[in-house]
Amino acid sequence: MSIYDVFILLGGVGLFLYGMTIMSSGLKNACGDNLKVILAKATKSKITSILAGIAVTIFVQSSSATDVMVIGFVSSALMTLGQAIGVIMGANIGTTVTAQITAFNIGAYAPMILFLGAVMNLFLKKRTLREIGSVILGFGMLFQGITLMKSAIAPLAETAAFRALLVSLENPILTVLFGVAFTALLQSSSSATVIFQAFAMQNIISYKTAVYLIIGAAVGSVTPNLLAGLTANRDGKRCALLNLLFNSFRAVLILILITVFPQLLTFIQNLSPDNVARQIANTHTCFAIIAVLVLAPVSDQIVKLTRKLIPASEEETRKQEDQRLVYLNNVSQLPAAIAMDNAHREICRMAHFAIDNLQNSLDCFFDHDARKAAKVLQGEETVDYLTGAIVGKLVELRSLELSPKKLNKLYRMIQVVDDLERISDHAENIVGYEALMRNGKASMHDEAIEDLKTLANVTMQSMNVSLIVFEQELMDRFDDAVAMENLVDQTKDQIETAHIDRMTKKACDPQGGILFTNLCIDLERCSDHAINIAEAIRDTTDEALKAIDL
Repeated sequence: MSIYDVFILLGGVGLFLYGMTIMSSGLKNACGDNLKVILAKATKSKITSILAGIAVTIFVQSSSATDVMVIGFVSSALMTLGQAIGVIMGANIGTTVTAQITAFNIGAYAPMILFLGAVMNLFLKKRTLREIGSVILGFGMLFQGITLMKSAIAPLAETAAFRALLVSLENPILTVLFGVAFTALLQSSSSATVIFQAFAMQNIISYKTAVYLIIGAAVGSVTPNLLAGLTANRDGKRCALLNLLFNSFRAVLILILITVFPQLLTFIQNLSPDNVARQIANTHTCFAIIAVLVLAPVSDQIVKLTRKLIPASEEETRKQEDQRLVYLNNVSQLPAAIAMDNAHREICRMAHFAIDNLQNSLDCFFDHDARKAAKVLQGEETVDYLTGAIVGKLVELRSLELSPKKLNKLYRMIQVVDDLERISDHAENIVGYEALMRNGKASMHDEAIEDLKTLANVTMQSMNVSLIVFEQELMDRFDDAVAMENLVDQTKDQIETAHIDRMTKKACDPQGGILFTNLCIDLERCSDHAINIAEAIRDTTDEALKAIDL
């Protein structure tokens, strides 16, 4: 094999890989966000998860692309590990379509396909048609690359070094490991399988050798997902490990199966007796389907094993404890009075999360503590979860037989939940201001910082007094809550006057001045929400009751 043949081989591999990329990109662009919608919504059950994985992988022509999307969804809590394993299993089946397509010998038509795709992509004005042109162009590149590879590898059969390699591949375990390494290098099981097909068609490797290479290719294909998992959060890392475990179990299962029942390979060969490329494609597909059929029933155990290998951190355990309802489970089965009391207790629990989140955001702002910033963002997730969960349960309470007074209290509870959620939103804003200052995009005068600390202190006092009024239903302290809210307003007016003075004397950075004003507004609005919370326990007049439409 000459150096020229090596260049042709490398060029063919490059053209094939680039064609796969172009085709995948064109399909994703033509479909818009539909693929993400399919993955996010079509995972209600194990079967639909598998079907979604098959469909998306056929579209993007890459199980790695599907799996990387899944890691992203799991990392952002849009998908659970139980849903993810279904999509991963489906992706293993969907990726075999490429080998089925390339088993057709249509290399002679590749130039015409390239021409058609190029014309559509370059000269059509409609975006969707241009993207379809990209798909056709990538399809043509794929087959042209295969044609180049076939012509380049024919002389390999006469190469002594390659013959020595083939002798070493007579050992099934070494052959599987070679398939793992080769696919990890290419980062694509589809590409590796197509190359194995080309080798077999040139009589360089036997069908049996190709079988073991395919088994290894399934394990090697997880390399991109492991790399993606390195930068993901803990759940994302679990998803990448889940993929590795499934494909490893698949490899062991298939090895045992073809060892115990070698007739399976004979059966697959007899489906296409004179076409080794089709035999390899069919083997690839059959192995994937068998693995899913056998492992799907025990997929929950694979998920459990993943969680044991990457156990929950202290932070995750706390998050799981926080993001749940404590008092509002099965409210429809409780007497109305007890259900209403439990709702009040659940909202008080949420109130502590929201107010603690505001305090943490202020500590983060004044101390420039990045750990507090992360804590605030996690707290915001908890408050958002509790908002949806509590409001859902409060809506359920409307089906109980409630007096007009209790209906009014229920309405006010919903308003309190909304106020608490907004307080946590302001805490998130404050963390954003701190990030700008920490990154050197804004700065503040020392006097401005001290003024903000004063406003922050009276705001937190306002929050705590209002919470006591609401939590303990102490109407005799309502005037204290009103007085604190007024003090926040007065303090805000005073420090803003001093701020205008500093700005006039150009003693304050303009960007820092904007942040100062924004933070004042956030704190003042938090105090407004606090007084709303305290006021929620007040009885309304008959006219107000009539005005409430529940």
